[in-house]
Amino acid sequence: MDMNLQENYINLEEAAVYLGVKPATLRSWIKDPDNEVPAHKVGRMWKFKRSEIDEWINSGKSAIV
Repeated sequence: MDMNLQENYINLEEAAVYLGVKPATLRSWIKDPDNEVPAHKVGRMWKFKRSEIDEWINSGKSAIV
């Protein structure tokens, strides 16, 4: 498999920087059952894919936050 095709997960702090919000804000979005933030729980940590965040923003679902 070509390593360029593999997308790595980023942590909550990196995702918050990517979105331009504080980590606490992103945590509150994840906890809100009405939001569809594309987050994956791995053990006790939240992980994100940039491509999924981009899809979420482009779909307009992030505007509901």
